[in-house]
Parts: sequence; structure tokens; C-alpha cells
Amino acid sequence: MLSLIGILIVIVGFALRFNPLLVVTVAGIATGLAGHLPLEKIVTTFGEAFVKNRYLSLFILTLPVIGLLERNGLKEQAQRLIGKVKAATPGRILILYLFIREAASALGLTSLGGHAQMVRPLVAPMAEGAAENKYGKLPEKVRNKIKAFAASSDNVGLFFGEDIFIAFGAILLMKGFFEQNGIMLEPLDIAVWGIPTAIAAFLIHSTRLFLFDRTIQREIEADAVASKISSEKE
Repeated sequence: MLSLIGILIVIVGFALRFNPLLVVTVAGIATGLAGHLPLEKIVTTFGEAFVKNRYLSLFILTLPVIGLLERNGLKEQAQRLIGKVKAATPGRILILYLFIREAASALGLTSLGGHAQMVRPLVAPMAEGAAENKYGKLPEKVRNKIKAFAASSDNVGLFFGEDIFIAFGAILLMKGFFEQNGIMLEPLDIAVWGIPTAIAAFLIHSTRLFLFDRTIQREIEADAVASKISSEKE
């Protein structure tokens, strides 16, 4: 029963709102010691678990790094930088990011982007900065729409781009399915047929982003008119 002490440590640690990583680490060490494992074996087990789940570990480490960068003005610097580009608009910035995201995913570089790593700290602030540079202070609903379109650009680029990569899990799954039914296909044969869909997705979403610039202008003008009418009534 003593080896279950790790569960108690986790419950108490989370209840007292201690650092989750510290709580789990202490719980693991305590469980190992209660099970009469040598300290060397416990440390080795931690190392093996880290290596086996290194991609998850890197993702967990990414979040505090991004948070630290944001706290030190990453978003503000991105907005300030894009504000110097007069031709930049939210739609044009997101179209460029959509192209980069889709092209990178087609090459298997799916980690080159993402909501936590790119959209929140860089892409969305840059799109907001372009809109502020052109229209001034933005209504909250316009900011939220810009953030939503930034997130959708990442989703569309990743989803349709990775379908072209020959080592993508879904393509290998389809290859295995066809082989079970006597149809022999190479991954490249399947991936090639994802290209027309990826191109169509890029063109369709780029059109939406292009029209989004006009939507922003209409909403800001409507908001300005509403504010003017409200002030006149007062």
C-alpha cells in the first residue's frame, strides 16, 4: 500500500495548486522509493519516458517559452513591425501564412506553425497590426474575427497540406487498406491525388481572406456611423 503514496501526493499537490510538473515528478520519485527501486533506476526510468514521449515533452516546453516571449513584448513587436509595411492587410498576411503552412505541411514540416507556436504570438497580432495601421483602433468584434481567420488559415493549411506528404499516417492507412483488398498502390500514387484538393482549398480560403479585408472595412465604417449617431443623440 505504501507504493500508492504517489497518488496521494498528486491529489494533495493539485489541491494545493502546486506546480503540476513538480508534483508529478515528486510523486514518481516517491513511488519508486516506496517500491524499493534504487535512485539510479528511477532517474533512468524518467529519462526513458522523456525520450519515448519527446514530442509531447517539447510541446509542453513550448507553452511556457511562448508565454515568456509574450510577456516580454513579442506580440507588440510583431504589430510594430507589420505596421511599417504600408501594403500589408489582414487578408494578405493570412494568405501568405496559409501558403507557407500548406507548403510546409506538404513537405512533412507540420511542426512549422500551430496555434500556440505561431498563430497566437505572431500571425494574429501581425494581422491585427495591419488592420490598426489602416483603420486605427479596432472594435473588439473585428479583433475576434481576425483571430478566428488566423486560426482557420492554420487549420486549412495543415489539414490539406499534410495530405500530400507521402509519409502521412492517413496515406499509409489507405495504402494498407488497399493492399488488404488486393490493390497495390505506392504512397506517392495516393498523395498525388491530394494535390488538386490542396490547391482548391488554398484558392477557396484565399478568396475568403481577400473578401475578409472588405468585410473589416464595412464593419469599421458601420461601427463609426453607429458611434456618431449615438453621440448625436446624447
